[in-house]
Amino acid sequence: MHELGIMTSVMDAARASAEEAGAERLLSISLSVGEMTEAIPDALQFAFEALCEGDPFLEGASLDVTMIAPKSRCLECGAEYTHDRFHMFCPECDSFATELIEGRELQIDSIEVDLPDDEEQAHV
Repeated sequence: MHELGIMTSVMDAARASAEEAGAERLLSISLSVGEMTEAIPDALQFAFEALCEGDPFLEGASLDVTMIAPKSRCLECGAEYTHDRFHMFCPECDSFATELIEGRELQIDSIEVDLPDDEEQAHV
C-alpha cells in the first residue's frame, strides 16, 4: 500500500509549512494526484485519517483529492488526447510512440490552517 508512504510525505510537508506559518492546527489539505501513480483515492483517505488520529495538530483535518486523468502526445502525428491507464495508443494514427504529458502529478495544491488569535484561518 504505497498510499501510506505518499500520505506520510504529504503530511510531513504540510505540517512543516503550517508550522512555519505559525499555525496552531492544520485544517485541510488539497491534493492533485495523477491516475498513473496508481494511487487509490479511498486508500489515500484511509491513510490520511490514520495519520491524523491522536495528533492534536492534525485531528479533525480534511483531505480533498483531485484525480488527474492521463493525457499523452503522439510522437508521430502530434495529437494530444486523454486516455485510461491501459490504452495509450494514439487515437488518430494508432501509433504506440507516445509521451505521457499529464497523469503522474502528485502535488499539494493548498493547505488550510488555524492561526493563533486574530488571524483565524489562512490558506498556505
